[in-house]
Amino acid sequence: MENAFSQWKKQCLNKLDLSKKGSVDVAIAHVVSLLNGCDSYFTTSSCSGRIILIDGVPESTDVQKQNCVWLFVSHQKCNSDDLMSGLARSSGDAVLKFEPFVLHVQCRRLEDAQLMHSVAVNSGFRNSGLTVSKTGKIITAVRSTHGLEVPLSRQGRLLVEQDYIHFLVQVANQKMEENLRRIQRFHQNLQSALSAEQLQKLQIPDTPNSQELQNQDPPRRLDTGKGEGEERNKTSVYKRRRKRGQQHQTDCCNSDADSSPTELEDCLDLFT
Repeated sequence: MENAFSQWKKQCLNKLDLSKKGSVDVAIAHVVSLLNGCDSYFTTSSCSGRIILIDGVPESTDVQKQNCVWLFVSHQKCNSDDLMSGLARSSGDAVLKFEPFVLHVQCRRLEDAQLMHSVAVNSGFRNSGLTVSKTGKIITAVRSTHGLEVPLSRQGRLLVEQDYIHFLVQVANQKMEENLRRIQRFHQNLQSALSAEQLQKLQIPDTPNSQELQNQDPPRRLDTGKGEGEERNKTSVYKRRRKRGQQHQTDCCNSDADSSPTELEDCLDLFT
């Protein structure tokens, strides 16, 4: 699965951008760059958020954007003149929409997806979620709910007064401002989460140094209930037996001289 993820990432980042704009939105370029620079993530699609005016086909039940005419689109705040100019070209059912930031991120492991989802929710994107495909692809979708969709014309005829359009522009611009604040919060939280995760991977348990060992109290001698004289007699008997045993042994103290030390790799396994 590790090799499959690396291959998916390479293919995705090398293919052409097939979106209508053909490039990453400026407002989220730093977020996309951060994720694509990580070993555990890469982005599959994104939009920084936009205000759009589309013209649908009358009496059509198909709501797909590719079957509509785009009268106006902006990834920043707009003004009433922009919308009025677009409405003047409408011949169908014009709809004003604000679509907030959306980001799809493929993750190496389920733990990585859970981290991404937690960052998204804590940044205000509470409609986020994750999916796992049959092929093992783990996708986290960063989404919000503060959208806007208002019909403005029917078969080319304007249904609302111009004052109401001014009001809608103010509402859409306020949502865009909040959207940009959430993006900035998401980027900051993502940086903090990734830094903390990296430090946790590199963290090595502390071991006491030689000075700390010297400062430790020596082990206490257990009271066996025997007198000091009895203990001395036992020690002298042990020394006599040990001296007799050494006369019959040859090279026993060197039995470990040729043994190999513990391999470094065995120790490193504890930290992988």
